[in-house]
Amino acid sequence: MIPVYELFIAIRHLTSRRRQTILSILGIGLAVMILMISQASMVGFSQEMYKKTVDKMPHITIEPKPDDDHIYLYRSLAEDIRSIDEVIGVSCFLLGQATFEYEDTSKNIIMQGILIEDHDSVLHINDDITKGNLRDLEAIRNSVIIGDSLAEKLDVKVNDMIDASFPEANPTALKVVGIVDTGTPLDETLAYTSLSTAQDFFDESNVVNSIIVRVEDPDTAQPISDKIDTFGYPSSSWMETNPEILQTLMIEGMSNIIVLGMIIVIASFSMVSTMIMVVMEKTREIGMLMAMGVTRKSILAIFLLESGIMGLIGPIIGVSVGILVCLYFGSITFDMGEEAYGGVSTFPFIVRIQDAASIVFFTFLLNLVAGIYPARRASTFDPVEAISNE
Repeated sequence: MIPVYELFIAIRHLTSRRRQTILSILGIGLAVMILMISQASMVGFSQEMYKKTVDKMPHITIEPKPDDDHIYLYRSLAEDIRSIDEVIGVSCFLLGQATFEYEDTSKNIIMQGILIEDHDSVLHINDDITKGNLRDLEAIRNSVIIGDSLAEKLDVKVNDMIDASFPEANPTALKVVGIVDTGTPLDETLAYTSLSTAQDFFDESNVVNSIIVRVEDPDTAQPISDKIDTFGYPSSSWMETNPEILQTLMIEGMSNIIVLGMIIVIASFSMVSTMIMVVMEKTREIGMLMAMGVTRKSILAIFLLESGIMGLIGPIIGVSVGILVCLYFGSITFDMGEEAYGGVSTFPFIVRIQDAASIVFFTFLLNLVAGIYPARRASTFDPVEAISNE
């Protein structure tokens, strides 16, 4: 238990040099504020990137066996996959290239023949439909839903008829029944049709060439993918097919930690300099205390308390101001093109209690450690020399 007089003396020392103490506390607080704002923006960026990328892509992709072009018994395989814990969606579809023509404009696209309920359970495409209705794909024969960028390039709108063709495919006319906006570059080449329409177009009956899976927690995709491998079909998690997402988040996070950690360390030096000046100015007072019977351990405790007080008040002020700034601005918006950072252009400041608590704790701990040197120096004074110090 800390004696009251040690705490009293520590506070008196800090208040006797009020200006330097305030500047040291504000220096630490400013660094912590920057760290809090940066951490909140990093969390917001990470979550927004997940929404724009991981949430809009299959968590696991199953392909045909090495010697096959298609998956033939896809219905039974899909049921086996659904029986795995944490799997919340499975979609079997037929994917292939096609050429869309409308009036004098043509565009090569990727056509996906889907079962709408199954596909929506994996990619939530119904949330991205801006015009038309997803269910019309199965209600209206030979219909298609296309990406908004593709619709703009072809200059088509809902209810227009598009000619679809491709070598070795059965040419057909498709009615546009919807426009989808995923917010990704896929909107330039994206086209959904019903599985039966795609099978007729590609002349491939009762087969698919891809199965995609959604899991409850994307971070568990890899072990679930390994389990699906035991069914005899090669599967890949999103971590394998899109490693650049993890690399981007890791690089952003590491650079954030390194730069802001250096800011905190630099700010801590202002506290150390203040403590050293207090020790130098209070040399005679320290000697008198020791002559009165105050132990070296108590002297050490007094100056550690001083560094601890500044190291606690500063982070609390910094975190509080940082939270207010995050709440005021709400989100960051920037324009770097659709392909930059997976289409992320706006992300919010997300303040997490655990982040704020961790920042306060580790900054306090760092400042407490930084205060050990001046505290030890004060506790090693010789009382006679300290009292006679001019």
